[in-house]
Amino acid sequence: MASRTWTLDPAHTSVELSVRHMMFTKVRGRFDDVEGTLEVDEERPDRSKVHVQIGTASIDTGVGDRDKHLRSADFLDADKHPTLTFESKRIEGAVDQEGDRFRVVGDLTIRGTTREVTLDVVYAGRRRDPWGNQRAGFEATTKIDRREWGLTWNQSLETGGILVGNEVSIELGVQAVLKEAGEREEAHAMA
Repeated sequence: MASRTWTLDPAHTSVELSVRHMMFTKVRGRFDDVEGTLEVDEERPDRSKVHVQIGTASIDTGVGDRDKHLRSADFLDADKHPTLTFESKRIEGAVDQEGDRFRVVGDLTIRGTTREVTLDVVYAGRRRDPWGNQRAGFEATTKIDRREWGLTWNQSLETGGILVGNEVSIELGVQAVLKEAGEREEAHAMA
């Protein structure tokens, strides 16, 4: 069987992050502009491929001034770098049933800098939605040191430590739709 293309459903996919503020509390945020594809080889899952693109200006932490600062050249530099991307290089482990764990190793590009990261992934299952589309779900986590991508802005605290932590925790909740099924639905709607 050839690989099958699945498209991320942005309405049911989340990319969330958290980072320590003043060394003791976590600030959480999310990106609202997410798109991507999964090329899944069901016979050889290790040959599957993942491509994700995220709009950097879509960062939302719930605080407008903080979001504006995160979009600035101090952090994401959204004007010069409107997207960040993830391209898989290899899949480690097989997916046979719900709850299976595997790893996706790939290149994460932020602000024009590319570094390898590993996503720890749990297969959440596969179902048919009420409109006949096949959907699959995945949950993934990773941690990165933001300084490796040139995100070095910070301030020292008078009492010691730094204002913004360097370790960023990333959590993804992904729902993807089998492309062929979506095309059939669209063709049926047009008929």
